[in-house]
Amino acid sequence: MAEIEDAIERADQESFTRQPPKTLKGQIRYLIKQLKTTRAVAEEIGVSQRSVERYRKGERKHPPKTIAERIDAAVRQRWQPQVRKRRQKQAATATGITVETRARFGYTAPVGTTDDGRIRRLTVHLPPEYARRLFDARQAGASDQQMRHIIAEGFKDIYFQDNGNRATGLTDVTLNDIDYLDLNY
Repeated sequence: MAEIEDAIERADQESFTRQPPKTLKGQIRYLIKQLKTTRAVAEEIGVSQRSVERYRKGERKHPPKTIAERIDAAVRQRWQPQVRKRRQKQAATATGITVETRARFGYTAPVGTTDDGRIRRLTVHLPPEYARRLFDARQAGASDQQMRHIIAEGFKDIYFQDNGNRATGLTDVTLNDIDYLDLNY
């Protein structure tokens, strides 16, 4: 699963300044405007080109639920790209990101201490450096595991080590078995 990617997408959608089109006709028109052809829209949502033309003209008003969900997801994915970029840039340069999660954290610690992973519910504000690294990794096509590593490193530095004030022997933190993960920026 792509928990981190999904969390970034949800956080992006929370920053919309206007709502995307709600009607089927409006959604299809928006997708045609973005993708330029009805054929490209049909390929994107997994239907025939003729179906897209029917949706656009209003001849078909109620697509199957799975198709309607794909149309809505395709619209939301492309909606307000400048607003998304502006919010991500602000998070990467000034405000940082807040990560709320419930997951199993494992770590490597010095001999004599426990390094058993355990489920924790944490809400931690990570500085802009981690937001920048996370967004850069996503842009470069990093895997979910690589993005998890960036967040786990932020938790290690900010939460577990309190910016170097405690647990200095802690060398590695892993983020596993994510129950949920939300980002806010």
